[in-house]
Amino acid sequence: MAVDGLDTRILRLMIEEPRTSVREYARMLGVARGTLQARIDRLERTGVITGTGPRLSPAALGHPVLAFVHIEVTQGYLDEVGDELAAVPEIVEAFSITGGGDLLARVVARDNGHLEDVVQRLIRLPGVVRTRTEMVLRERVPHRLLPLVESVGRSVGVPR
Repeated sequence: MAVDGLDTRILRLMIEEPRTSVREYARMLGVARGTLQARIDRLERTGVITGTGPRLSPAALGHPVLAFVHIEVTQGYLDEVGDELAAVPEIVEAFSITGGGDLLARVVARDNGHLEDVVQRLIRLPGVVRTRTEMVLRERVPHRLLPLVESVGRSVGVPR
């Protein structure tokens, strides 16, 4: 879905000031509240906005270890293994990938021993051939989307 200049400005505000009300966003943007709400509804309906809940810190929840686990799967078992990954609470994301492996899972753990336990659980899943784990040392660029929103805005001629 293509976003226009107003959409870009709305998204920027929602990222920069997520706890502001729709009424306040409308005032800040100089548009009618109904117009703003219709835009937000469309952005949600088309999948541009996928959530509005708080972002949580696994480290603050007692899981400071972060690793990426590449999982090689027996041919024909990708869906089954993917379903099993969803049952492992320490897996916060998983993706089908190309390259070295079939799946890539973002895994959090309490400590290195707990990470090993999680990886051993993955290895025992039917259809898993092998895993390769890469531990994160330090986050260099936190999850962010504002630069992308601003880039899209520049391409449609939106002033900052």
